[in-house]
Amino acid sequence: MRKTAAALTVVLLLSGLTACAEPKRTPTRAVAVTSSPAAEPLTPQVATQALRDYIDNEDVARASGDERLALSWASDGQAQLTAAEFRKSAFTGDPVSRYVYGAPALYVPRLNSYPQWFMASMDRTVRGDPASKRSVLMAFNRASVAGRWKLSLSTLLLKGVKLPPVKVDPEGYATALATFDGSLVIRPRDVQSIQAAMAEEGVTNPGRRVMKPGPYTSGYYTQTLKARKKAKEAGLTYEPVFTATAFPVFGLRTVDGGGLVVYALSRQTVTYVRKKGLQPAIPRDIAHLLDSRVLKDQLQVWETLQFSVYDPVQPKTKAPQPRVDVIAQDGAATNAANKASPS
Repeated sequence: MRKTAAALTVVLLLSGLTACAEPKRTPTRAVAVTSSPAAEPLTPQVATQALRDYIDNEDVARASGDERLALSWASDGQAQLTAAEFRKSAFTGDPVSRYVYGAPALYVPRLNSYPQWFMASMDRTVRGDPASKRSVLMAFNRASVAGRWKLSLSTLLLKGVKLPPVKVDPEGYATALATFDGSLVIRPRDVQSIQAAMAEEGVTNPGRRVMKPGPYTSGYYTQTLKARKKAKEAGLTYEPVFTATAFPVFGLRTVDGGGLVVYALSRQTVTYVRKKGLQPAIPRDIAHLLDSRVLKDQLQVWETLQFSVYDPVQPKTKAPQPRVDVIAQDGAATNAANKASPS
């Protein structure tokens, strides 16, 4: 017993000495080490792969009727148009169009930070319809390094119109225009508002001095006059409003110093009865956008309209004033509401 007690005493003494000799340890908190992916410089090679990925995935989405997949590759105005197209397909039972693309010309600005963007021009044909071949100009953007390249805007060149030559340096890069660039006849960020004013007032609007009258400027006003007259004869009132959108405005310098500018407008139209008991007819091309097709006395329609314009360089002499010209467009109704007017 004495030997056991003595042994225990030695163990306890050694344990005490060890505890005294060991310094106190302060508890440490685990620190999470995070790293974000580095920004990827935009190059023609990156743009080429982004375009190829878009075309492949868009075709899969359209072939399978997968709206969610299609929308994951679209943003801004193009997302609205894509959603409306799939909604129409579900309403009519007809498949959404599939496209065949020709060899692209890429216009890639030097961008190292985000958002990044580029444009692509190529022929596009509806599959199975050779006569539908058109030249399309598309603007793609990427919001962040972790984001996906998406189609933001798409326009179709008007028949007989050629894309103005874009300035490209020896390394294959285009020159991006600032939205506030004052070297052009109209600053890129102001093109929308001037076009909207001409659409609402026609050739009497002062904007005619810097923007050409035509189907997609003052021509909209002519359309409005005809629609108002037809509506009045039916006991209705027709009122459209054109506004600029918050979508991106993309601009590239052309060889002659001008600019190629791509952007979108919005048009909201309200048709309502002048006398109780009448009801506005529902146009066939927007029926798929309505939750209810029970006729009421007010019809509202929202359209997303996309354009490309050639914006000339501002002359430095007293030469005749050049004007901005719409060279491409596309768009459709993207939302509608059929409701009773406030009493």
